[in-house]
Amino acid sequence: MSQTEASKTPKIPDSEPDGSKGKGKQQLETYRVYVVTWNVGSRFPDNISLRHLLGLQDVTVDKDTKETNAHLPDIYALGLQEVNAQPQQQVLGLFKEDPWTHKAKELLRNYDYVAVKTEQMQGLLLSMFVRRQHVEHLQDIEAEFTRTGFGGIWGNKGAVSVRFTLYGCGLAFVVAHLTAHDHMMDERIEDYKQILENHHYHVKRYREIYDHDYVFWFGDLNFRLQGSDSSTEVRELVRDESQHEALIQRDQLYQVREKSQLAFQVLQERLPAFPPTFKFREGTSEYDLKRRPAWTDRIMYAVQPLNRQPGMQLSIEQCSYKSHPLYTISDHKPVTSDFTIKLYPNVRAPGVVFSPLSLWKIGDENTVEYHKQAEFDEGSNDWIGIFPSEYASLADYVAYEYVNQAESPSSSDSNHQPDPFETPSHHRRGRHHHRNRQRQRRHQEANAQELVRLDFADDVELRHGEQYLLIYFRSTGVRGVTSLAGVSGVFVAEKRHGSPHRTEYHVD
Repeated sequence: MSQTEASKTPKIPDSEPDGSKGKGKQQLETYRVYVVTWNVGSRFPDNISLRHLLGLQDVTVDKDTKETNAHLPDIYALGLQEVNAQPQQQVLGLFKEDPWTHKAKELLRNYDYVAVKTEQMQGLLLSMFVRRQHVEHLQDIEAEFTRTGFGGIWGNKGAVSVRFTLYGCGLAFVVAHLTAHDHMMDERIEDYKQILENHHYHVKRYREIYDHDYVFWFGDLNFRLQGSDSSTEVRELVRDESQHEALIQRDQLYQVREKSQLAFQVLQERLPAFPPTFKFREGTSEYDLKRRPAWTDRIMYAVQPLNRQPGMQLSIEQCSYKSHPLYTISDHKPVTSDFTIKLYPNVRAPGVVFSPLSLWKIGDENTVEYHKQAEFDEGSNDWIGIFPSEYASLADYVAYEYVNQAESPSSSDSNHQPDPFETPSHHRRGRHHHRNRQRQRRHQEANAQELVRLDFADDVELRHGEQYLLIYFRSTGVRGVTSLAGVSGVFVAEKRHGSPHRTEYHVD
């Protein structure tokens, strides 16, 4: 949005970002964000490829170096509506990823992406993926949802969102599914207002959606065309490119955002230059004339330009905005948009630094050692997870320990499968042993840092010869707000030989 429009949104006063002190002058660099919205009509992705949808059709990757022949997005946001939400699918979702997130994850892992957060409410689904080099800099990851269907009782309509802080900036991604039908524009406006009123985060600087430095709002917003044309007449206007500009002026979303400013007025959008994305006969690219064609599927954005230095304003550019008519499994066509944004790459939040760990002795207790920076505010629910070195999701940990051992639960909780964005409640695939001995040692160092040694139990089930790494999670204990505070180097797991023995690892 422009500076004038940005002033309509409440702005929290500028403050020095966490971890920026002593880091030198801030810089601005360009990052790419790729947003997808698609109403999938309760279909599954079994027999389709997502490469074209995610803009990867011409991208090749070197399996050894992970180098690609293209500059890939730094962030992917995949927002879907009408994901199959039958009771049996929801039950399955308690134990494994939904098929759409799983399919996207398995494709994107080949390009070095990590699934960092997924949020679902009934048929609304938002999955966030970040390139691996950025993962350890993610702070205050949080999800939220608002139901608007049937007066907020049933989640068939509404919004889900994921927000996080990255390189000194707050980003919010909101995917929504609003009330349908041509004559229900007032209800869609009310849906928007209800989402704003009920969507609240638990991060000090970013309580509301528009408190964020960057906002991406997308989904099946269900806005239609004003006028009394028949479906056939609208289709003929769509076919006549000379009528396209006049037709988009009648778009309800354009009207409420630009003209009446009753909703979405602080968001920007490059007006669609693609044909209406609804309603199609499934399996074809022919309009189903039971409904008038309309641009129901949209992607909008906003920026707070005056983040912290007046001479270094944040900015955003919507580089592409298009539909993908080759996908025919539902009555909607997917829409994607590619953005460039500015972030401060040298802004780092305080965290921990792991000491090198070259070998993990399977069957022994192993000691993890790290330095806690003086400014780092350790939480009572912090934990360290062991991940495969090629992890594709923050849910891929194979074991963990609490940083504060006194908080560790009993082994009776071992049947519970934790969400990495909630406080873990068991030691996965193992038990907590030696509960009466001190398994954590702390040493205050001269530079105000603290050296911490933490023992992992001897029943951690790693695979011989495979590579792993450690990730430190800071959990506030409030609504699953989670930050990553450090990632270790890679180490190898090895079966012990001969008599059991305890191995200590020290700082080089």
